[in-house]
Amino acid sequence: MEVDVKMPEAPRRSYRSGLRDEQARGTARRVVEAGRALFVERGYAATTIDAIADRAGVSRKTVFNAVGGKPALLKLAWDWALVGDDEPVPMAQRPEVQALMAETDPDALVARWARFDAAISARLALLYPVLQIAADGDPDVAALNRQSEDNRLGGARALVEALGELGGLRPGLRRQRATEVVATLMDPVAYRRLVHDAGWTFDEYADHLERMVTAAIR
Repeated sequence: MEVDVKMPEAPRRSYRSGLRDEQARGTARRVVEAGRALFVERGYAATTIDAIADRAGVSRKTVFNAVGGKPALLKLAWDWALVGDDEPVPMAQRPEVQALMAETDPDALVARWARFDAAISARLALLYPVLQIAADGDPDVAALNRQSEDNRLGGARALVEALGELGGLRPGLRRQRATEVVATLMDPVAYRRLVHDAGWTFDEYADHLERMVTAAIR
């Protein structure tokens, strides 16, 4: 005998919640992109929340609800530019970083790293002076700037340690000194001056960075 069993309806709450989350995420993206563009165009101090709201096509209240104040917005703009998207995946867990750390040839490691770092500098180059200037007048931005410098030093140290384990460092060169040199070469100001100001291509910059690191620490 067949029994007519009514299957329970699938819950719709998770779908609606997911849709709301995606809409909120889209709003945050628009707000952050509007803020980033205005920070670059006008500077941090001259950019108002009202201007950001107008550029993003949202209300002033929505800017605060979606992102927060200007320091929080700048931090998100910086963090997203650093990794290249708004996915909540730490840099160390990114496939490109894991591929770097899996490299077993010192020359190939430096070449791959140079293009990886050049891509980061390309995303940060125009926002970097905004961060530097704003750090003088805002303690929250100053903390972000310190964190950025620490992260850059950490990235340089990771490259140096990897090269050291592969026997790819110049004999007698202290790893701390090598780390300091690499961190300096990673400064996004160099990308802005050579690519944005002098007209170099991305490939020319990446090749230059590879040669500079090789000459300095190999």
